[in-house]
Order: sequence, then structure tokens, then C-alpha cells
Amino acid sequence: MTEPRFSRAELADAFATFEATVDAAARSRDWDAWVAHYTPDVDYIEHAMGTMKGRDQVRDWIYRTMTTFPGSHMTSFPSLWSVIDEERGRVIVELDNPMRDPGDGTIISATNISIVTYAGDGLWSRQEDIYNPLRFLAASMKWCRKAAELGTLDDEAAAWMARQ
Repeated sequence: MTEPRFSRAELADAFATFEATVDAAARSRDWDAWVAHYTPDVDYIEHAMGTMKGRDQVRDWIYRTMTTFPGSHMTSFPSLWSVIDEERGRVIVELDNPMRDPGDGTIISATNISIVTYAGDGLWSRQEDIYNPLRFLAASMKWCRKAAELGTLDDEAAAWMARQ
């Protein structure tokens, strides 16, 4: 067995920065710092949307995703749990994707598993998001129905709902 390239402490510290960066981007809706925590040649595998190569493709995708419904209504992406795979330099994490309050305090969300591979110097060279798109569709539809019932359904979400 070869010695791990990165220590557990370095992986844990880098992942803590990853989580803080994701949190800041979710609050500010400015995804540039999030994109910058990947290597310039990052591989980002998103099973429903395809594979992006490099920061520019990831940046284009994340801004498209997070500025249109349902991404535009997701408020944060907290880690529910994570595992450090020191041997491979990876962190496996379950992320929650809660949507904003439709008006009565209801919490509607779906989760995904992400596998992020560390490259060193605070940068990540690969991310793979694994999830069931039908769960995200169901959560988004549930949010739309609840917002419609409460009179808070905005035009963008209503248009999305009508297309489903």
C-alpha cells in the first residue's frame, strides 16, 4: 500500500473550506468563488446534465442551474454527513438541497451524494454528483403545489410547473 498523498487533516481542512465556500455562494448567489476552488482542468460529472471539463464549463452550468427554477429557489447545500477517503484523497458527502419557504414554514428538499477529489493547495480536481432526478422533480413539484396553495407561487416556478 502506498502512502496517501494528502493527510487526513489536510483533507478535513480543505473540505471545511469547501463547505464554507458552498455556503457563501448559496447565500450570495455569486458562484465564482465556488468555481475557483476547483482546478482549472476540473472534471465535474453531473449525471443528469452531463460532464463538464474545466472551470469555464462548470461556471456556465452552475450559473444556468442556480438562476432558473428549481435551482433559483434552493437556499443552501448543507452536508448531512461526510466520509474522508484518505487513501484516494476524496471526500464523499450527502448534501441537502432545501428550497425556500413557500410561505408557511414548510421545508421541502432533496439530497444528493457528491464525491469530491482533492488535488492539493485547497483545490478539487473532480466532483461527481449522484442522485435520483425524479426525487428532485417530486420535491420541486411539491414546492410548487404548496406555493400555489398559499398564493406565493412566482411566475418562474409557475411556468416550470406548467411544463411538467
